[in-house]
Amino acid sequence: MITVTEALDALFELVVQLPAETCPLSDAAGRTLAKSVEAKRAQPPFAASAMDGYAVFADIKPGMTFKVIGEAAAGHGFTGPTSFHSCVRIFTGAPVPEGSTRVIIQEDVIRDGDIITLQDNLDKGTHIRPAGGDFEVGATLNAPRVLSPADVALLASMNIAEVPVVRRPTIALIATGDELVMPGEQPNIDQIIASNTFGLKALFEAAGAVVRMIPIAKDIESSLATALSLAEGNDLIVTIGGASVGDHDIVGHVAASQGLERSFYKVAMRPGKPLMAGRIGKSALIGLPGNPVSSMVCGEVFILPVLQKMLGLPAQPRLQQVCTLAQPLSKNGPREHYMRAFLDPVSGQVQAFEKQDSSLLTVLANANALIVRPAHDPARATGDEVAYIAL
Repeated sequence: MITVTEALDALFELVVQLPAETCPLSDAAGRTLAKSVEAKRAQPPFAASAMDGYAVFADIKPGMTFKVIGEAAAGHGFTGPTSFHSCVRIFTGAPVPEGSTRVIIQEDVIRDGDIITLQDNLDKGTHIRPAGGDFEVGATLNAPRVLSPADVALLASMNIAEVPVVRRPTIALIATGDELVMPGEQPNIDQIIASNTFGLKALFEAAGAVVRMIPIAKDIESSLATALSLAEGNDLIVTIGGASVGDHDIVGHVAASQGLERSFYKVAMRPGKPLMAGRIGKSALIGLPGNPVSSMVCGEVFILPVLQKMLGLPAQPRLQQVCTLAQPLSKNGPREHYMRAFLDPVSGQVQAFEKQDSSLLTVLANANALIVRPAHDPARATGDEVAYIAL
């Protein structure tokens, strides 16, 4: 068996960053920016009023009077002649007339017809947003980065209509086993519902992948061979189950017959020991354990970092943070342990669930963290610091 770190390093060797493509700005949220882009327009592109009021063209003091000679609104600037004794009625976001020194907020004046008089309690602010005050032409949004809604808004204001993004990785998911039927079907007494495929599909799509669900492969070589042929052409093939040491665990054998170059088999971790990986044709292949929790935990620990590299993001393990224990933990065994746990958002303490069996999806559904226990980690007391991965 190899360590989790060694397994991740081997997985990173199996994949490369995918090429860039262009997508419309309206579809860019959640995509990974492939190369830095520069603003084509400044923001604001002109000096703009930050308040509703009156734009004046002179130094001011209480009691002064000005004649209102026009109006400026958002999208409709004032371009007429101005003078020392005149002002322009202006609204928030409107271009400030050339030569204006400040905007007097409307609460600080008394208006009588076309004449305004400045009151004694004048606000000290100029209330003018300078041209380029947010960013200038040529300002850069740097890659790589996963584009957030705020990033999309920024790109729009930069006048970027199409965005260079990394192509989404394509993943073929193959569940194996005679015991599996799809949700909604009527299982026999000795069958179960296929759950791993749906959980992993959701996990991978949230990370930016495009996922194809291949029909369930039965525990015969011809069925699995057909499923693998259907998965050809995808960037990554992920099998679920059939990679252990039982008589019906045939993924490694069938994949080898189709040219699999195996990278490793078995990782010193729990849950998730029977993990396999390699290359088959032009695709990377990762064989996950069949137990539901083992499968999902391996997806979190291994496949999400692999997707990050394929998307041009840093090739690194999942972020581990530190918090304190709400309850003690017994000594860990010889394998790295990823314990389902609940991190209390109020106390900031984490507590492992009592039941850690790798078949219990209810426990995983209630977990928001995985406590990471090193191999042979000694017993831990309440208040001790532990590492965790947020879910």
